[in-house]
Amino acid sequence: QVQLVESGGGLVQPGGSLRLSCAASGINFRTYAMSWYRQAPGRERELVAGITRDGVMNYADSVKGRFTISRDNARYTVYLQMNSLKPEDTALYYCNANLRGLNIWGQGTQVSVSS
Repeated sequence: QVQLVESGGGLVQPGGSLRLSCAASGINFRTYAMSWYRQAPGRERELVAGITRDGVMNYADSVKGRFTISRDNARYTVYLQMNSLKPEDTALYYCNANLRGLNIWGQGTQVSVSS
């Protein structure tokens, strides 16, 4: 069964850190480009960070220098390390797997940044 399962979300104070994980199953993970997206209430879903199958990373300007995406092909898992979190990072974070236009989405994990 093809599945992406996110974990690691939660409530954190401004300036804090979280590490999101996305475990994949049912796909040849190492051939997929992996990404994290987020969607805040009333806003469009936006790309946060991506990593190609060769390990090339890209980031939204709003998270550069604070977030780091990585992947472990042996564990079929992609991570998003989020540091220096801000209230505007509050959103539902989704994992995405893409292979030549075929998109697979996870259910999302909530990240809330508030004092």
